[in-house]
Amino acid sequence: MERVGVIIVAGGAGTRFGGRIPKQFALLGGEPVLARTIGSFARALPGAPIVVVLPAAHIEFWHNLCARFDVAPHTVTEGGEERFFSVRNGLAALPDDVGLIAVQDGVRPLASSKLIRRTAAAAAEHGTAVPVVEPADSYRQTDGTVSHAVDRRRLRIVQTPQIFRAGLLREAYGADYRPEFTDDASVVETAGHSICLCDGERQNLKITTPEDFAVAEALLAAREENANERLSEK
Repeated sequence: MERVGVIIVAGGAGTRFGGRIPKQFALLGGEPVLARTIGSFARALPGAPIVVVLPAAHIEFWHNLCARFDVAPHTVTEGGEERFFSVRNGLAALPDDVGLIAVQDGVRPLASSKLIRRTAAAAAEHGTAVPVVEPADSYRQTDGTVSHAVDRRRLRIVQTPQIFRAGLLREAYGADYRPEFTDDASVVETAGHSICLCDGERQNLKITTPEDFAVAEALLAAREENANERLSEK
């Protein structure tokens, strides 16, 4: 498979999460959330260049925090006011020789190696790949006054990493910013490319609230327990 470059966007201020520090720096199972996200890509794609995009105000804090943990090799670059500009800065920091580029939320620390490799393989084949899962809840669309049911069978919950051919993604991010650019797929789609969907994972949650963090702690504990059981059986 082609060489994959990785951009991890960790620009959130954590206003919905609460606490003294942004959620990407909070300890999950004794390790910073962001460090776990970096580690998941280092394990899945050995040797892949990893760029972490952080607000300027958080870069020194992250370097100091990193010194206390065994964090996989990565470089850090400064983010922008919107996610769009942060990804654009991440693209500039990646080496030119990568064939595919993965963009990951910094607060999705539980993406499995299988998910990352599966998405990369789909991107290598189709040019674009976005992991999704089917919604379990029912949905209603409203204008604030009236509402109607939405067929959830036609809906998908979008996750990251979103992976694209490098030239395609770089070209798409040459566009002017639009408020509707909520993720990389929306940027690439606006540039005229179709988006290939692949299977995501329900455990690949984005930590946004304290409740999400509690779920992530439980999922991590279960994952580590299963790993220990497999080792004991050998």
